[in-house]
Amino acid sequence: MTNESEVFLMDSEKIAQTLVELRGARPRAEVATALGISVSALAMYETGARIPRDETKRKIAQYYEKAVEEIFYA
Repeated sequence: MTNESEVFLMDSEKIAQTLVELRGARPRAEVATALGISVSALAMYETGARIPRDETKRKIAQYYEKAVEEIFYA
């Protein structure tokens, strides 16, 4: 049986992997600038250290032309 913190870690790792895959070869700075966030914030999202707030989730989904659910709730 998993506890809530383990579920969060699994979810954050999956989200992180998805974000890295979506960015592909684009420089992190380019994506961060387009999203209006810092490079360090994007790096934390891509390593699973943080999950973005809802407004940022929408910006990320729009940037990658995906639904928020595809990236953050799949």
